[in-house]
Amino acid sequence: MLRWILGGREAQGSVEKSPVLCIGEEQPKNWFTELQVLKGHFDIVRFLVQIDDFRCASAGDDGLVLVWNVETGERLQELRGHSQQITAITTFTCNNGLTSHTSLLTASSDRSLSLWDPDTGNRVQTISDLQSSVKCLLVLERLCVWVSGGEELCVWNKDFQLQCHKQNHSDTGITALIELPKNCIAAAMDKQIVIYRLTFSTDSSLSMAEIRCLSDHQDQIRALINVNDGFFASGSHAGELILWDAIDWNILAYEHILWEESQACTQAEIRLAAPKPSEMSIQHLTTNGKHILAAVGSGLYVYSIQTKSVVAYRKVAHDSNILHTMLLSDSELMSCSEDGSVRMWEIQDLPLPAEPASAGFFGMWTFGRTNKQSGPPSKKVMEVPNIRMLELTGDLIGHSGAVQMFVSFRENGLVTCSADHLLILWKDGERQSHLRSLALFQKLEENGGL
Repeated sequence: MLRWILGGREAQGSVEKSPVLCIGEEQPKNWFTELQVLKGHFDIVRFLVQIDDFRCASAGDDGLVLVWNVETGERLQELRGHSQQITAITTFTCNNGLTSHTSLLTASSDRSLSLWDPDTGNRVQTISDLQSSVKCLLVLERLCVWVSGGEELCVWNKDFQLQCHKQNHSDTGITALIELPKNCIAAAMDKQIVIYRLTFSTDSSLSMAEIRCLSDHQDQIRALINVNDGFFASGSHAGELILWDAIDWNILAYEHILWEESQACTQAEIRLAAPKPSEMSIQHLTTNGKHILAAVGSGLYVYSIQTKSVVAYRKVAHDSNILHTMLLSDSELMSCSEDGSVRMWEIQDLPLPAEPASAGFFGMWTFGRTNKQSGPPSKKVMEVPNIRMLELTGDLIGHSGAVQMFVSFRENGLVTCSADHLLILWKDGERQSHLRSLALFQKLEENGGL
């Protein structure tokens, strides 16, 4: 198994590990047996975005945006222009009917926005001297506009011309944006989700109106995602997870995750120490349209949209808070953490007796607005039939700092970024060996043998 080759591993917080889940040197289900270290940043790398099947861009606190070839690990472009840390990055694809071109859209603490051509490295457009720095970006490709969120919400066209804007009254500003049906967008502001509708007039001008404010969270919203055409979900710092109807914005499910420290742990955990109540913040949500994967403190919970129940969980999956997750399939997933690790998981049957994962994660399924102050006790996960567990199948050890996020390129590998200023390109060792052998035989054939 790959060890800490780039520096000593220091997990954030001195937490004793359980020897039960040390999976050892042999990891037959971990195909990432080859790695390549990508250097170029000189501060924390917080963002990765996929440009196409073979390229990705990285950005972080050094203000740099670097474009990489994930097949070779080559650094293709270095985009310089921002003077402070990057706060948001996304791709912007324009179609003119015949061809399409993908650009990079970046926001920075220097209160500027920039559009970059990743093919040439040129900055195509830029906006400076904004009222505040932008915290999130959303591209509405169908409308050929994009939205920036911070202390104000702004809608821009593809030529970087401001179409309309709204000032918000939240101290934290807009921290997340998603697109909803019927030309609507949802913006997370502190404890609220505000719904806006975009309208085109007969003269092609664009206007934006606030049509709903959802104030059902009791703490700051940390995650906001689209689930499918009919649902979206939000998670808060206090462990609240709400499933919403994407059309009429009503609550379909509400649950407050509470740790049950008094009960004995029967499921093997990564560490011995029991999670603390403060570790119930929902740090990240991801979905494949059928399941929602919630990173709750250092734990993972898989919720099925179809059965309206938790189908798998691990109460403590890492030594520190989980920062990013991904569903590889209906039975496989990945997570990365402040502890510097990237872990692979497989959903397996849970041996009886089952451990209660929480005070009813998604156990209470109600329609309409829920009274969170005085409701019936939530159903425990152990009461949900066919509950399963997450079994650790691979541990990718290479970073010496918190792993911020990762991007999968399927058979071409996995890219991770970290607080250690590095990116690591993880590859399937057997596949890479096979490709090198084919290249060698092809070269020998071209040269007429040895």
